[in-house]
Amino acid sequence: MGVVMGKEDAPLGFLWLEITGRCQLECVHCYAASGPGGSHGIMTEWDWCRVIDQAAALGVRMVQFIGGEPTLHPGLPALIERALAGGMAVEVYTNLVGIGRRLWGVLERPGVRLATSYHSARAEAHEAVTGRRGSHERTLGNLREALRRGIPVRVGVVEVVPGQEVAEAVAELEGLGVSEIRVDRVRRVGRGAGGAVPDLDQLCGRCGEGKLAISPEGEVWPCVFSRWLRLGNVRESSLAEVYLASTAARSGLWRRPVADSAAGPPGKVKCPPDYGPPCPPNFRKPCPPDGDQR
Repeated sequence: MGVVMGKEDAPLGFLWLEITGRCQLECVHCYAASGPGGSHGIMTEWDWCRVIDQAAALGVRMVQFIGGEPTLHPGLPALIERALAGGMAVEVYTNLVGIGRRLWGVLERPGVRLATSYHSARAEAHEAVTGRRGSHERTLGNLREALRRGIPVRVGVVEVVPGQEVAEAVAELEGLGVSEIRVDRVRRVGRGAGGAVPDLDQLCGRCGEGKLAISPEGEVWPCVFSRWLRLGNVRESSLAEVYLASTAARSGLWRRPVADSAAGPPGKVKCPPDYGPPCPPNFRKPCPPDGDQR
């Protein structure tokens, strides 16, 4: 039986697809707490294809493949192709540590773009964040290669450790020809929480409006920062059913006034670099539409 969205429901336009919890790196602030010991979860490639097909049928305009490190998932090329065939734009959020020849060919397809994190122009400062020696050189080299191939790239610089020299990193990226650069602070989620209990103040107050995140186990969250707010599971229900059922939760659980100080100084609101539509935590104005990120 089909599911009809009510007039009060914002249409679902964007999905974060967290296809793996495995990563070569162990970044000290990782919201997903991913690393080499992570797994691809219980979602099969066919499960992800089914979700992508349902998303296309619902009119989703863009999907972002995330992790962990999505390039470690063997099904990523096929999943990208599936999303493109469904008429959706695709972004792959990757650490750019390792991109194989076959994957480069898929990433060059029209409608595909990349996003990555870059922490410092100095290798030792970058690797103090990633926890892996050699990651700075590999990320920087693949960033140059993506730009050489004409693949659209946006880069996030997160202020994590003292002496990181964020301004210098931004200047280097600009010199390479990166036109979309965002600076952000650490969010108290995952390893970034430092053992603290998840806090609604890390959220923008409009989570789940037109967007959802899906985990390697099929769990659905309002966004990648609100991982403790379970909305359902796409292995048990359709994407439309989960989104429709989440309406009451969205309106009652985390949509609330926030402290003036939480949004930061006027004119200094920083967009999250790792995720699709810009939506700063506790930013009290409506988030920009999904298309503003592209």
